[in-house]
Amino acid sequence: MRRLCLLLCTALSLASADTLPPSLAALFDKAQCPACHNDNGVANGTRLRFHNPQLTTPLAPLLNRAQPAQSRLLLMATNRLPHPGGERIKPGSPEETAVLQWIAAISAGAPAGAAPAPRPTVLRRLTHQQYNQTVADLLGDQTRPARLFPPEDFSQGFTNSADAQSISPLLAEAYARSAARLASLAARSGRLRQLTPCDPQSPACPEQFIRRFGSLAFRRPLSNAETARFARLFARERDFTSGAQLVVEAMLQSPDFLFLSAPAPHGLSSRLSYLLWNTLPDPALSQLAAANALQTPAQVEAAARRLLDDPRARPALNEFAAQWLRFDRVRNAIRERKLFPEFGVELSSAMVEETSRLFEHLVWNDLDFRDLFRANYSFVNYSLAQLYNLPPPPREFDRIHFPPASKRAGILGHASFLTMTSKPEETAPTERGLFIREHFLCQIVPPPPAGVDTTLPAIMEDRPMSNRDRLAIHLSNASCAGCHRLTDSIGFGFEQFDAIGRFRERQVTLVFPRIDLKQKNVRREGSLVEIPVDTSAAIVGIPNSRFDHPAQAGRILADSPICHRCIVKQYFRYAMNRAETPADQPAIDLILERFRRGGFRFRDLILATVTSEPFLEEFTHAR
Repeated sequence: MRRLCLLLCTALSLASADTLPPSLAALFDKAQCPACHNDNGVANGTRLRFHNPQLTTPLAPLLNRAQPAQSRLLLMATNRLPHPGGERIKPGSPEETAVLQWIAAISAGAPAGAAPAPRPTVLRRLTHQQYNQTVADLLGDQTRPARLFPPEDFSQGFTNSADAQSISPLLAEAYARSAARLASLAARSGRLRQLTPCDPQSPACPEQFIRRFGSLAFRRPLSNAETARFARLFARERDFTSGAQLVVEAMLQSPDFLFLSAPAPHGLSSRLSYLLWNTLPDPALSQLAAANALQTPAQVEAAARRLLDDPRARPALNEFAAQWLRFDRVRNAIRERKLFPEFGVELSSAMVEETSRLFEHLVWNDLDFRDLFRANYSFVNYSLAQLYNLPPPPREFDRIHFPPASKRAGILGHASFLTMTSKPEETAPTERGLFIREHFLCQIVPPPPAGVDTTLPAIMEDRPMSNRDRLAIHLSNASCAGCHRLTDSIGFGFEQFDAIGRFRERQVTLVFPRIDLKQKNVRREGSLVEIPVDTSAAIVGIPNSRFDHPAQAGRILADSPICHRCIVKQYFRYAMNRAETPADQPAIDLILERFRRGGFRFRDLILATVTSEPFLEEFTHAR
């Protein structure tokens, strides 16, 4: 009773505050409402939003001030109205009473939400691919030295996220070894001599070399103090080549080389070139920066259009696609040989190539990017045509059309998606639904509660079960059902496609007989059984979203505003090297509007992003 009084008193005293009272915020947080009702939660398509865990949207549409007990907010939380998340507040509990009293106390309007926090400051390190491309353009080195660096981690969906870009001791050592090797190779190959703008015998030449190479490596002019420091280092060596080699080795380990840290106006030129080309600015872009000709959105857009028209933009944008669509998971997939004898490096590479070609086709031909999900055509080679049971194309990766009977369309019908979301021996409906939630709807599904047993029942000869039957155990467990209802309900719609994306009428599974534990050293061989599948599915949270095959699911995503916004957010995260914040939402709205208004052309999305306030902010404020 004392706890209830405390809840009520706090709620009533703060009922007209701009944010939820701390006690109510804690109540909703304990009920796990903010885990789904946030901009990246599975309920991001609803009117209720939280942020850590305060409200960020007005509650007025969800409240009934005349009859507080009939407020939609409360009816959904108690599951009196059907709620995908189930019962979050127990009917008749002190928590329900506290919320009722809080609703009744509001008379001057619903909470409006707190002011958004300022945008974070991000220190951007070169990714491994950017490092490779930079030293190739700077020194002519084609050995891709970053392949020997410690692997990069994914954070916020991408490897370029600042959250995962710290320099560990192992990476620092790798940078040092690479810098020494690159400088030595450049000296021996004559590349340093090519970069020398003067006669090496001239006393003034070391400084001229330092200024020229430094301006290239650091993507900005060197200060007099920096020049003097590197000149002292140069002077330690007896001959010009050795001095230049030592300077290059030092510069390649400098934070000014490894991080995109240049201030305005050269910082923006670097940001543009590394986003759109994955390498350092060319002379034309550097000259624009030096002339202060990247000051307005129009100037930045003109520069970005030129970069996008350059061939270097294609492989750079392909890197975004590869990370967003997780091609690494396709390339690294393994399969049970008895079930999938045809699966190997050649087939997995073809899967990646197919999806890459559809992405490129839509972007560079300025087509409606929603066709990534609904295109009734694709680009396949002989091995993929066999997998899809289609006639072989006249040439490798020619364009082909999916017949309606194939039930394929867009990326959800591609073997790349169907393979990366499967297990070595079987499909994984939960993984397929989770991938769609996270990558195409930008919804974060909470992880399983600690200590929950996620093991599914084994399939035995005397008890064959479909994946839907096995996953029913999660729906019968209250601690699991909320999330699995959101993921499995999607994944079941792909069950007619096996773990390498091949169509099947029935689930083919490797099963084993029960083993008598009293018999020792008895080897039991598995056998294959066929099990009927039920592909009825739905995307909870999207109206009218029932489907039973990938083509239907693709059309639902293509028409979904949640999916459209997610595409914008994914590229925004990649361009900004960080997750979006509440302060970014107005800019994301503007980017989405231009994307939609232009017919969903991806280049419009790119241009809107690089001219958005968050992208330009740190440079315009520095002027």
